[in-house]
Amino acid sequence: MRCPFCAAHDTSVLESRVGEDGQSVRRRRECDKCQRRFTTFERVEGPTVFVIKRDGSRQPFDREKIVTGAVKSFDKRPVSIDLINNLADEVEREVRRKEVSEIPSKTIGKMVLKRLKNIDKVAWLRFASVYLELADVSEFEKLLEKISN
Repeated sequence: MRCPFCAAHDTSVLESRVGEDGQSVRRRRECDKCQRRFTTFERVEGPTVFVIKRDGSRQPFDREKIVTGAVKSFDKRPVSIDLINNLADEVEREVRRKEVSEIPSKTIGKMVLKRLKNIDKVAWLRFASVYLELADVSEFEKLLEKISN
């Protein structure tokens, strides 16, 4: 494992434990050269699932895209990064449980929206406005009515 601070290749594992999700291993490491410590995570990598985008293109499923979108939705909201990571983990597990080789991005968006609505309505509204490609204020008002009911 390469040290993120000095790029040395020799590091030592100080501690290993199962991640909170039960699907990963968290390792505390120390660089043998600069003595700085850092954390790494290992996950089982299943078969590649491809996401079918709106334009018809395909790309490998990337959990980090869910994290990035959620972080933007929760901007300046009182939500921890752990909660965002849990949301991404839940969506990834749901995608992999479907045991499909391809999944529409629209389906993943719905999975994220379902979880966001239970966590923070403002974040849900932000994500929905981008995901649903709202074109004008009237569409935004309809979405507000939907969340109010």
